[in-house]
Amino acid sequence: MLDLKAEGIDSAKGPAAEETPFEWFEQWIAEAGRQEINDPNAMALATAGEDGLPDVRMVLLKEYDTEGFVFFTNTQSNKGAELAANMQASAVLHWKSMRRQVRFRGPVETVTDAEADAYFVSRAPDSRIGAWASRQSRPLGSRRELDEAVAREGARFGDAEVPRPPYWSGYRIRPTYIEFWSDRPFRLHDRFVFSRQKPEGPWHLGRLYP
Repeated sequence: MLDLKAEGIDSAKGPAAEETPFEWFEQWIAEAGRQEINDPNAMALATAGEDGLPDVRMVLLKEYDTEGFVFFTNTQSNKGAELAANMQASAVLHWKSMRRQVRFRGPVETVTDAEADAYFVSRAPDSRIGAWASRQSRPLGSRRELDEAVAREGARFGDAEVPRPPYWSGYRIRPTYIEFWSDRPFRLHDRFVFSRQKPEGPWHLGRLYP
């Protein structure tokens, strides 16, 4: 285990007053990239549609900056339909081996076509074919049906560049709340919260009881 204080990450002390939550997050996810065995960018994403019933699933955080946190998906999936009805979401990244987690929530916006195109072309060719073949979240009769769809789309594109499907894009969560949680003995955990009234507003840093 690395000495986190030597790395400049003193979880008990918390973020410095001049730090933004994105600077603190960058330190934590970099540390996770060195320690977590699988998918340090995996996060549980919660959305809710018109009925207000929450729905949660694991997705991959693909980009982040001072504007927010970005993931990509089929916009015709369940999560896409829920976001179309209610453009708000929350997510949590849990790094079990580090005994840490980060939670955030806020309004959601669709990324630009240019951003979606840039990420799509970075995917493996088979993953791009899969985006065309999968009718995400809809009933599937058998695995064979999916395999045949993949083969059919692969044959359709052949050696040509596989374009981004019109129903595939990314979403950016623009956080108004970001919480950094660190495990401590006897469940007396450290919880530091950055909050603001709106995505364009100033951050306020506070600490919560465990």
